[in-house]
Amino acid sequence: MAKFDLVIAIDGTAASGKGTISKKIAQNYSVPHLDTGLLYRFVGYKVLKGFDPVSAADQLNLFELEALDLKTLKVSNAASEVAKNPLVRAKLLEFQRSFASQPGGAVLDGRDIGTVICPNADIKFFISASAEIRARRRYEELLGLGHSISLNKVLKDIQERDERDSNRKVSPLVPAVNAKKIDTSDMTIAEVYESVSRVIESELKK
Repeated sequence: MAKFDLVIAIDGTAASGKGTISKKIAQNYSVPHLDTGLLYRFVGYKVLKGFDPVSAADQLNLFELEALDLKTLKVSNAASEVAKNPLVRAKLLEFQRSFASQPGGAVLDGRDIGTVICPNADIKFFISASAEIRARRRYEELLGLGHSISLNKVLKDIQERDERDSNRKVSPLVPAVNAKKIDTSDMTIAEVYESVSRVIESELKK
């Protein structure tokens, strides 16, 4: 296998599969992966606990990202709200860029990786799916985590988050001009991964 020294930016809508694909790339190519959404979920979680959002972003603790329950809809919505705060985004920007610049490459997934965090990334993907499909995926994920919620509630929250993420003034959710777009609505994880891996292998051969 060719030496992996690529920065891969994977953006997309909530529950589109970008996190799963990013982890699979990182695992198969043995490179570090950062789910940047967890950074905002952490800040959102802290805000729900009464912390100031900018202070919470200043106190980012990666060890807590895995320990805290950051996958609830309440935290997800709080994350989407704090993500509109330019001061919070500025605090987290430096950390994300530092992660991306480490030797040996990296995979980052989020909402503005290819447009703001790593505009010069070697490969950019934009992963999406219909709101209904994404709601079903998130609903099943939440049930698996033990949360009690209706599918209609999940769909409503997905649609509201899409609206916030796409229309915020700071770093809105939009595909990078040179991103490869993949709609995963009718694809399995294996099919999506096969599609992205072809692009990666092609880049590694250059």
